[in-house]
Amino acid sequence: MPNNTWIAFAKHKQIAVGEPRNVATHVKAFLDTQPEVPFVVLDADTSQPIELDLRGSLAAILKRLPVPEASSTSAAEATPRGPGRPKLGVVAREVTLLPRHWDWLGSQPGGASVALRKLVEQAQRASLESDRRRVATESAYRFMHAMAGDEKGFEEASRALFANQLERLKDVVAKWPRDVRSHLLELAGRALAAPNTDAAKAAD
Repeated sequence: MPNNTWIAFAKHKQIAVGEPRNVATHVKAFLDTQPEVPFVVLDADTSQPIELDLRGSLAAILKRLPVPEASSTSAAEATPRGPGRPKLGVVAREVTLLPRHWDWLGSQPGGASVALRKLVEQAQRASLESDRRRVATESAYRFMHAMAGDEKGFEEASRALFANQLERLKDVVAKWPRDVRSHLLELAGRALAAPNTDAAKAAD
C-alpha cells in the first residue's frame, strides 16, 4: 500500500475515502444498514483492490486490517547479502552482463559500481515523466475496468485514455454514474494533464 489511502464504493456510489481505519469504519456502518449492497474497496491512487474482511465487530475488523509491506529496499537491507555498504544505503545484488559490458564498466572512473549507479540515476531522470504518465494511466484504466466495465462507451473511453485525450474522455463518460465518473477523471487528469517534457524542451 504505497500511500495508505483507500476509496470505497457501494455499487456506483462512493461511501468513503481516506486512511484505511476510517474507510473500514464507514464501510462497516454502511453495510450494517444495507448488507445486500455489493461493495468494493480500492487503493485510491493505484486502484488495486483491497481485501477487507468485515466479519465480527468493528474492533475485530480494524485489527485485521492489512499492514503496509516493507519497501523492496527496506527488505533488501534487512536481508544479509554479503558485500555492500548498508549504512550508506548501498545494497549488493547480482547483475548479469556480457563481458564487454564488464570491461567498459571497469574502465570507468570509480569502477563498475559507481558507473552503474550513475547510469541508473540518469535513466531514472530521463524516464521520470513517462513513468509517471504510465503509472497514472494504468491506475485510471484499472479503476475504469473494475467500476465501469459494463458502462456504455467503455471501449471508446479506454481509447481516449490511452490516446491522452482528456476532453474526449470527459465527453464519453459524461453520462456514467457521478461518483465513478468523478474519481475516474481525477485519476485520468493525473496522467493526461501531466506536463509534456518534450514540448517544454522544444519551447526552450
